[in-house]
Amino acid sequence: MPTSPTVRPTTPPTVWLARGRHLGSAAEDSVLRTLRRLKDSQDIDDFLELPEAEDAHERVVEARWRAPGEVTVRARLALARASAGGQEWTLAAEAEQPWDPAWPSPATMFWPDDPDATWDRDVATGLRFRGVNPLPEDDKDVRRVLRNAVRSPWNIHFVVHEAMTPDHRGREALARWLPPGLRHRVIEHRAAPQQLRVVNWALEDFGVQVPRGGAVVLPGAPVPPDYDAAGFSVRSVFLDGSEPEGLIAALTAFAALPRPLPEGGDAALTGLREEWHLLTLEEELARERRLVAMYAEALEAMTKSRDLYREAAERAHEALAAYRESAGAAPPRQPSEAPSLSPLRQLTRTLERLKGTAKALRPSPAGDAPASRPDEGPDRPVPPPGTGEDGGRVPRPAGTDDGGDRPAAAPQPDGGGDPPASFPRADDGPDAPVGTAGPDDGGDRPAKTRGAERG
Repeated sequence: MPTSPTVRPTTPPTVWLARGRHLGSAAEDSVLRTLRRLKDSQDIDDFLELPEAEDAHERVVEARWRAPGEVTVRARLALARASAGGQEWTLAAEAEQPWDPAWPSPATMFWPDDPDATWDRDVATGLRFRGVNPLPEDDKDVRRVLRNAVRSPWNIHFVVHEAMTPDHRGREALARWLPPGLRHRVIEHRAAPQQLRVVNWALEDFGVQVPRGGAVVLPGAPVPPDYDAAGFSVRSVFLDGSEPEGLIAALTAFAALPRPLPEGGDAALTGLREEWHLLTLEEELARERRLVAMYAEALEAMTKSRDLYREAAERAHEALAAYRESAGAAPPRQPSEAPSLSPLRQLTRTLERLKGTAKALRPSPAGDAPASRPDEGPDRPVPPPGTGEDGGRVPRPAGTDDGGDRPAAAPQPDGGGDPPASFPRADDGPDAPVGTAGPDDGGDRPAKTRGAERG
């Protein structure tokens, strides 16, 4: 889903910001020469070049001076490393009260105020601050330059249309009529008489138009809330060497509008306020007092926190003692169960059990039929009934006669005859003789009496 853009804070009225590019690689030497000269002439109070760190991407120089009315101004210039034949610089200055455009420009405190100096180049367009910048002849190049100028968040751009070709007086830059605090933040674009249609075609997307023979202040990016294209258009600008009062008033009013900090401006302002090193004795004393007050507040907060922790610990001990008195000693802890087997070990044991079961259920190699003896065969003679394999006679069960396999006679049912002689009859007395019939006499031989048997 689309995200809303981050709202940047508004530039404070006490802050002066600018960004540019120095052509060549001697930017640091030029800055230090200018600062030494101004310190010797007492135009500035002091300056300080910070030592360069090993992993630093820029060199930082700080300076301090007093604006009219004994207003202290602190400024910080950051020089980037040289690249593509030049060095970008960012300048942030802050005063003790709202900035007055009539004060000296902070740029001239670091850079030489020489028309031939090469430090005054705009980063977005590559054009000069203090000179006249004619628009290119090609229509596409005109569109490219103006689009970059409109999108520039650091500096102020305006376009002037020449109704007719001016003389040498009209070829001078109009920035010389600006207050000192605006001269190094404003870039002038000049359109030839025949370029009016091309310029308005390029600016049509941004809602601004250049009057014939007039000028317009471009809105920049982001557009200030109080910007009005008609209010910042000048219908006529005379390029005869006279002061263009309407244009100067429009530029001054536009510079006074509340504008958001440009990209990178918040970092420059933070470095100026929080990483400042050029301190006076009074400022160092005030700084140490602030540190002492801050440490005292931190110590007091730590003491209060310690007391709160101590009180909480005492209450916790009291609650623990009350719980032990009411609940008694805690029961002994049960030994923890053996740790469960890992899933891999359980799977291994299951496979071992399945393997043993499969071996038990496996059939024999010879099948279900009983194994035959080696001495048996189809031609072996069958022994006669009643004999064993070795020719001997097999004993027969009791009750069979010698004649064969006929079974013995079944016992007679009750009442079908006399009982056997070996059992006494029911009507015999206690002294009746008990005996068995002999095999030859048919049972006439008297049996032994019980008394004789006992004897």
